[in-house]
Amino acid sequence: MIRGCVILVFAMLSVAGMAAEFRHVGDFLLSSHFKITGDKVTPVPMKPMAFRVFTDGIQIRITTADDNEASSSFDIYRSDGIGRLRKDGGALEVIPGVQAMSKHDGTIRHLRLSRESLTITTFPGVSDQTIVSHAIAAEPIPEVKSSPEARPTSNP
Repeated sequence: MIRGCVILVFAMLSVAGMAAEFRHVGDFLLSSHFKITGDKVTPVPMKPMAFRVFTDGIQIRITTADDNEASSSFDIYRSDGIGRLRKDGGALEVIPGVQAMSKHDGTIRHLRLSRESLTITTFPGVSDQTIVSHAIAAEPIPEVKSSPEARPTSNP
């Protein structure tokens, strides 16, 4: 009995250890950003921005290509695919992908991720606006290394 419990504890610890490792799943380039207020859609001017996406199977972590230290995290709640309209305008089809969400300071963010695209929809807590950011899959981005030599220093 005790031996079985010890084996179960080690198995749970090894699964927890594996879940803590984030792996790179893709790079994306922001292609559109807009606000929705009522029935009005307003494009928001933007500079192209590259994102790197990682997962441990429980969370999605997004960083900018410039800064791997700062990130946004989303909890995966659905991993059985995402729906989209067929290109020919037919019925809804389900493609491989995940859906995740984040709640922070009254703001809810929803993420849809597939191999082809990443969409983040932001619902501010006390606002009538919805913000949608859409990114498309990009070529792999060279990894940014953070080293003491690369960090700016200030002269007194």
